[in-house]
Amino acid sequence: MATRVFWSLIALLLIASPILQVVRCQSDEDVAATEVVEGSNLGIVGDDTQVFGDGAFGPAPGVGTICVFPKNAARLVPAGEETELLVGLHNEGESALKVVAIHANLHLPFDHHMFVQNLTLQEFYNASVPVSAQATFPYVFVVSKYLQPGTFDLVGTIVYEIDQQPYQNVFYNGTIEVIEAGGFLSIESVFLVTLGVALIGFLGLWAYGQIQQFSKKTKKPAKVEVGTGTTAADMDEWLQGTAYAQSLSSKSKKKK
Repeated sequence: MATRVFWSLIALLLIASPILQVVRCQSDEDVAATEVVEGSNLGIVGDDTQVFGDGAFGPAPGVGTICVFPKNAARLVPAGEETELLVGLHNEGESALKVVAIHANLHLPFDHHMFVQNLTLQEFYNASVPVSAQATFPYVFVVSKYLQPGTFDLVGTIVYEIDQQPYQNVFYNGTIEVIEAGGFLSIESVFLVTLGVALIGFLGLWAYGQIQQFSKKTKKPAKVEVGTGTTAADMDEWLQGTAYAQSLSSKSKKKK
C-alpha cells in the first residue's frame, strides 16, 4: 500500500510540473549576435489602439524573426509591471525594410478566439534594416494588474514596410505565466512545494517504519539460565564439619 501511494505522489508531481512548454522562441545566444536598434526613435501608444487596419497582410519573402525574453527563461510576467522582450529581424530579401511597429495580444491558451487583452502598440521612427542584415528591437508591454494569475497565450507581431508596401511577421506565439506583482510564487509552484513537503514527510515515515520492522526482526531474545539456587544457610549446613569450614572459622577468629 505504501508503495502505491509513493508512486501516485510521484505521478502527481510530474503532471503538475510546468516544465514542458512548446514555445516558438530561440535562445539568448541567437540574438546576442544581432544589432540592437537603440538609436531609432520609438513611441508608445495606449493599450486600446488598433493596429493598421485589419492586419490582413502577411510576411515578406526572405524576412525572418526570432524573439527572446532577456533573463526570463521561464517567461514570468508580473501583472501591472513592465516586461521586456527582444525581437530579432533578419532581412534576406531584395530590398531594405522599414520597421513600423510592434504589438501583441493576450488570448486564452485553449482558444485564441477568446481575447483577453490588447497590449501596447510600440511604434518606431527611422528604424530600417538593410538587405542581408539583422537587427534587434526591444518591446516593452504591461499586463493588466487586474488580470488573474495563470497561463495565457501571447501573440506578438512586428509590422514593417518594403517599398511602401506593409508586411507583418508573427515573432512569438506561445505561452506566458502571469504572476502577482511582487510575488515569485505562482499557484502551481505553491502546489508543487506543498506536494514536495508532503512527499518528503511520507518518505520519512515510511523509512522509519521500515527501520522499526527491521530492528524487531534482528533483535535476539535474552538468554535466561535456569538452575538450582542455594541459600547461604544451606551452604553453611552442607560445609559443617569439613576442613574448609574449620579454616573459615579460624580466619574469622583472627580478624577479631
